[in-house]
Amino acid sequence: MPNIKSAKRRMRTSQKAQERNRAAKSKLRTAMKRVLQATDSEQGGTRLREASALLDRAASRRLLHPNKVSRYKSRLARHVAALG
Repeated sequence: MPNIKSAKRRMRTSQKAQERNRAAKSKLRTAMKRVLQATDSEQGGTRLREASALLDRAASRRLLHPNKVSRYKSRLARHVAALG
C-alpha cells in the first residue's frame, strides 16, 4: 500500500481503469462468441457488425493492438462468409 498521496490517487485511478478495461474486454469476447455461435449468415452478419464496432472501439482506445483487432475481424468475417 502506498504512503504518498499522489501514489494513492494513482492507485485508485489505475483500479478504475482496470475495471473499465476488464468490462470492455469481457463485452468484446462475448460479442465474438455470439458471432461464432450464429447459425445462418444473416444472423452472423448482424452480430459481426456489432462485434466489429466493439473491436474498432477497442483498437482506437488501444485496449487491443490494431493489428490484432484486424486479425480478429478477418477471422470472424471468414466464418460468417462460410455460413452462407
